[in-house]
Amino acid sequence: MATSHAQPLQLSAGPLALAVDRWIWVFMAALYIAIVLVGFVPDSMMKVGMVQAGARPPFPPILHVHAVLMGSFLLLLLTQATLMATGRRDRHMWLGRVAFVLVPALVVVGFLLVPTIYQQVWHGAQAAPPPARPRLQALLSFLENIALLQMLTGILFPICVGLALRARRTDPGFHKRMMFLATAIPLPAAFDRMTWLPTTMPGNPLTPELCVLLAVAPLFLWDLIRNRTVHRAYLVWLALYLPFTIAVQLLWDTPGWHAFAARLLGP
Repeated sequence: MATSHAQPLQLSAGPLALAVDRWIWVFMAALYIAIVLVGFVPDSMMKVGMVQAGARPPFPPILHVHAVLMGSFLLLLLTQATLMATGRRDRHMWLGRVAFVLVPALVVVGFLLVPTIYQQVWHGAQAAPPPARPRLQALLSFLENIALLQMLTGILFPICVGLALRARRTDPGFHKRMMFLATAIPLPAAFDRMTWLPTTMPGNPLTPELCVLLAVAPLFLWDLIRNRTVHRAYLVWLALYLPFTIAVQLLWDTPGWHAFAARLLGP
């Protein structure tokens, strides 16, 4: 009986498992970047073509700022994971200071971007000829619903990153997991642009919420297989994530939310 219990432990501590322990963080960071590129590149190219054809207004400058900041954060995550995987912990700790500036900037710009996009469409609806107004009004209604997901991201992302940074010296295992769990929260914006994926949108936000779980699944499953237990970071993250997703489900497309969002986001 003792041999049967010892054998899995020897396998779990083998060279392959140790390599995965080190490099899965690099894989996850690269996966997040791939998700963003697959979602946003075709969508952005299509919208740039529409701008050039005069079919939609130019992008507001703050959208470009948001894209640069989010891209910078993802590259920072990949760089940090690579530094740790290659044993350069000192450089990892030095570069990590960038997050203390980058994350607040990203959150502030995100909260400015949401009403900017909404007001751009609102003004377009006021100036549009009557045949085009119903389509723009429907888009406004959709943006009001999307604002729920954007608020979820804008609140949860900095909270989770803050928890991760707070634990960076005292609990490295919690720190690295929470950084990746935090970064998964904005990823539905990329998944929603993959129009070839099955979706419950725009009627229900279930698929964007499930996509977050899908994005973190490789890391969670490896942790579960490797350690045979659920790390505390996942429990903390889920305790934060679930109440917000339930609130989004309850408020989605309700008259009360539309009235509130129109007052909050409108000019």
